[in-house]
Amino acid sequence: MIDREEIAVVSRVLEGERDAFAFLVDRYKGPIFNLAYRLTGSYEDARDLAQETFLRAYGNLGRFDRKKKFFTWLYTIALNLIRNHRKKNSCLSRHGLDGETVSAAEPGRYDGDSEQRMIDAERVRMMERAMERMPHDFREALLLRFHQGLSFEDIAAVLEISPSGAKMRVYRGVELLRELIDGE
Repeated sequence: MIDREEIAVVSRVLEGERDAFAFLVDRYKGPIFNLAYRLTGSYEDARDLAQETFLRAYGNLGRFDRKKKFFTWLYTIALNLIRNHRKKNSCLSRHGLDGETVSAAEPGRYDGDSEQRMIDAERVRMMERAMERMPHDFREALLLRFHQGLSFEDIAAVLEISPSGAKMRVYRGVELLRELIDGE
């Protein structure tokens, strides 16, 4: 479903009200940063990539098809920038993610005892290690589905594949993730 409020904001920006773009930045800065961080493992790179995403979106806003969802267009820009960044800096994809950034590793989140916290933290680390070893196409699909909460249709639009291709990529990614975790 197209968000009419976003389309109205895009129209206002294109008509010269440049400050209106801040609404879109505020709405998507968190998800875009999180996507970049999850795919690079670096706060600095994620911050730079998120900023570049919004600069590119603003600069190319005239090319946005207002019959489509703004956030899928924005995610596509972000994902392409992240992919290009990873190609230039392939060593970044081998770095581990900081366990403190994963909500399951936050100490204040648990009602259970310290033993359960340790078990949960280890599960998070196992998942992170498995995700790092996955091919990027599966990793991207899983992050878009389970971390960003996108529908299969939106994943398809972002990854520029068919909805059935998005479903297949997510399901195969889940199976591969299970295999990788079981192999640890």
